Amino acid sequence: MNNNNKILVIDSDTVNREFFQVMLVKLGFAVEEAGDGQEALGKLKKFRPDLILMDNIMPRMSGFELTKNLKDDPKYRNIPIIMFSALDDVKNKVAGFELGIDDYITKPFNFSEVLARIKAVLRNRELFSQIAVRETRLSLAEELSCDTKKELAVLASTMNELEAAVSLIQKDENLFSQKPLAELVKNIFDKTDTARRHIAELDAKIDKTILEWEDIKKNEIGLSVLETEIRKHINQEQQ
Repeated sequence: MNNNNKILVIDSDTVNREFFQVMLVKLGFAVEEAGDGQEALGKLKKFRPDLILMDNIMPRMSGFELTKNLKDDPKYRNIPIIMFSALDDVKNKVAGFELGIDDYITKPFNFSEVLARIKAVLRNRELFSQIAVRETRLSLAEELSCDTKKELAVLASTMNELEAAVSLIQKDENLFSQKPLAELVKNIFDKTDTARRHIAELDAKIDKTILEWEDIKKNEIGLSVLETEIRKHINQEQQ
């Protein structure tokens, strides 16, 4: 995790905003502030934070309303959110997790805990990003393998046509009796036999690779499942 990450603090309480501004900037984070959800939407367009810290009870637009807007927007839905909460705010915490909030910070704030939760959420988000990249690369590799198999089939078909054409020459005794031409035909068949063996070997390797990928996908924890399990674990800890 890189402490140069950008954090947007959203809270109608000026004291809270100033507290987080001072403490997080000292630790190397880039920090922006907003007094409510509406102001935060304007800041998001320019600031593009790596993490959002926000209260739920705010004028004009609550934290839950802002969270729903962000999770419905492809540009912002992957930004992790930590929300401030009261000690007895269990129902709201559960509702927040269901909306997509990543974690909660309980008031009154203990900054050591705050920092630990910020780092944990950012690490989790970095992990999700790495898994997403891996899944994308795996998908592209599978697509490339399938395309290669198709091209190999086309190449094999082309060689069939070539050999069919050469076979016609063999049937013409006048043409095939000429030694240079007979040697050329033999050389063509030798080359196509070698090419066929290479195609068959490559095709078998691709099939094996595709089967291995399918086994990996069956047994691995996907990105969405992993994120759900982490949220569930955090939810259980908070209750």
